[in-house]
Amino acid sequence: MDQEVFARVEKKYLVSRAQAKAMTDALRMRSFYMLDFGDPAVQSLYYDTSDFLLIRLSMERPNYKEKLRLRAYAQPDLNSRSYVEIKKKYQGVVYKRRVQLPLGQSVQGLEMGKMPPTCGQIGREIDRCMAFYQLQPKCVIRYDRDAWTSDRDLDVRITFDSNIRCRFDHLDLTYRQEGHLIVPEDKLIMEVKTPGVYPLWLVRLLDTIEAKRIHFSKYGTAYTQHIFKGAQQAPEHTKEAYSIA
Repeated sequence: MDQEVFARVEKKYLVSRAQAKAMTDALRMRSFYMLDFGDPAVQSLYYDTSDFLLIRLSMERPNYKEKLRLRAYAQPDLNSRSYVEIKKKYQGVVYKRRVQLPLGQSVQGLEMGKMPPTCGQIGREIDRCMAFYQLQPKCVIRYDRDAWTSDRDLDVRITFDSNIRCRFDHLDLTYRQEGHLIVPEDKLIMEVKTPGVYPLWLVRLLDTIEAKRIHFSKYGTAYTQHIFKGAQQAPEHTKEAYSIA
């Protein structure tokens, strides 16, 4: 049983393909390399209440927010590796707790509201979260990810997400439909993950490529574009953050 706990600061930037190339060229100069996962596709099934309470609360940018999702990679089948994750954010720090299971077992545990005993404490936290909010599958987000890391700058990880799509039907990660594009094809979401303060070289690099930091959620963007019919009356920060497409 692979159980993982993360605590880090994650900041997002909206970049063009030219900016992304300039960034990766500079990263290579610092001995960064792109992780090879084979198929770059990432798929996440988000769980929420019947009236989308969790994402609506998240869009108000509270000091504390949480979400639960099921994640798999490439085009999975029921035997593929998957992760059930509770992701919480408090005062800008992201805390992620997750367990790894074959996809079929993850789906079964979430449907029954009872993760396998081998999932331990994190599994019990997932059960409580599912029961407390009465969560149900609501949205699939799919995208392609390039992840960059370095043996020299171990505290910095940078990802580039493209072809970001959503669907609110066929809520099955083994289903092959990609869904609706929610970010323009010529734009990428770059995410910088660090324990806290950026190293000076990274600050200078982001300034050099003129990276624009944004408050962005893939699920939030999908909800705004396809579910939240009152988006025109949304708070200004909500429209700015979740309507970039």
